[in-house]
Amino acid sequence: MEGAMMIRASSAVACLILAGGAGAGSLAGTVTATGQRDSADAVVYVDAIAGKTFPAPSAHAVVDQVKMAFVPRVLPVLVGTSVDFNNSDNVNHNVFTTDKCAGAFNLGSWGRGGTKSHVFDKPCFAALLCNIHPEMEGFVAVLPTPYFAVTDKQGAYEIKDLPDGSYTVKVWHPRLKEAMKKVSVKDATREDFKLEK
Repeated sequence: MEGAMMIRASSAVACLILAGGAGAGSLAGTVTATGQRDSADAVVYVDAIAGKTFPAPSAHAVVDQVKMAFVPRVLPVLVGTSVDFNNSDNVNHNVFTTDKCAGAFNLGSWGRGGTKSHVFDKPCFAALLCNIHPEMEGFVAVLPTPYFAVTDKQGAYEIKDLPDGSYTVKVWHPRLKEAMKKVSVKDATREDFKLEK
């Protein structure tokens, strides 16, 4: 009797595990950024899915200003996300963008320990600038789905928990032309991209 109960319990656990993972895949691969120092900072994302919308996250995303640089340099977010801009330097910083899709905002200037926020409510690739330090540049990629990843220096990326299905997958880079492919995702799927000027 005890053995039968253990078998039933094990079967139930196995069924729960299978049900939880059913239809949940991933998309991974490498992006080659030709002519660049490395292949970092490319955003790989699933484009809008017909009939699907995604609620904006309640948690804020964060861009810090550290050692005279935006960190991270490239931040992908879902449409509707609030982004907090921190200043961790011992000098004043400013954050602004001229991109109309992001509201062409200017948050003014503030010192160490301060934070200002902005809601990115439309799909956009917005360049972030500081009018006090013109050498600073960052980017916010405002995307239509929560399925995205940023490449590392080797160009590697992984989008986890992507339901099995067919998607239009795009790759954006601050300096190179966008790439696009139709991709069928089933379980762990691999797709590589090459970006050119």
